[in-house]
Amino acid sequence: MVEALQDAGVVVTGAGGGIGAALARRFAGAGARVVVNDLDAGKAEAVAEEIGGIAVPGDASTVVGAARDALGGVVDVYCANAGVGSGGSEAAGEDVWALAWDVNVMAHVRAAQELVPGWLERGSGRFVSTVSAAGLLTMIGAAPYSVTKHGAYAFAEWLELTYRHRGIKVHAICPQGVRTDMLTASGSAGDLVLQPTAIEPDDVADALFKGMAEDRFLILPHPEVAGYYQGRAADPDRWLGTMNHIQQKWEATR
Repeated sequence: MVEALQDAGVVVTGAGGGIGAALARRFAGAGARVVVNDLDAGKAEAVAEEIGGIAVPGDASTVVGAARDALGGVVDVYCANAGVGSGGSEAAGEDVWALAWDVNVMAHVRAAQELVPGWLERGSGRFVSTVSAAGLLTMIGAAPYSVTKHGAYAFAEWLELTYRHRGIKVHAICPQGVRTDMLTASGSAGDLVLQPTAIEPDDVADALFKGMAEDRFLILPHPEVAGYYQGRAADPDRWLGTMNHIQQKWEATR
């Protein structure tokens, strides 16, 4: 069972809209004191006002100190939700790859560097990583996104296996399509692969809270992803062949 969230200090990055806003609302509804972080100060402030939270706008990579101060010194739950859906191939520019790596992976690492020592000292803490099914599988037309989401998943997995016996709980949320601005921006690839089964941000929040109550690491708002993941592991060549057919179908529409 998930511990009571009443008065817990929670930070949600990228919470100005989409999944982040849904998570912020859900934690606030459970009685937590929520820091709403987003690069867009106006969006962060609007969500914070709506839920009775605290807006701490700015770069997710550097938010922990200010968020901790806003919460009176203690962060109980950190939701590393901010992300960029960088598309492109291996030919994407160095700046595109660097941004994807910085936001989708290193922001998580930097947050853990700030939080884990204190959590280990007190014997509790919860790290929630919004990864994506692309971190378990891949996404056509989006090499930087796919590669860095694999990195985000690997880091969450490493935190869980390293610290679970010392009171730190980690959850990796891996949805497919979610009706957010990022899905809209994914263009024709998203229309082909993600839109048909897209869910609402609130569905992702529901899945997280169910997973926390069941003390599960891997959170799959789209349950079918488990089968895809198993198929990928059991027969990589068959899985890659299927994905290549999807790639060819996408190319034919461009």
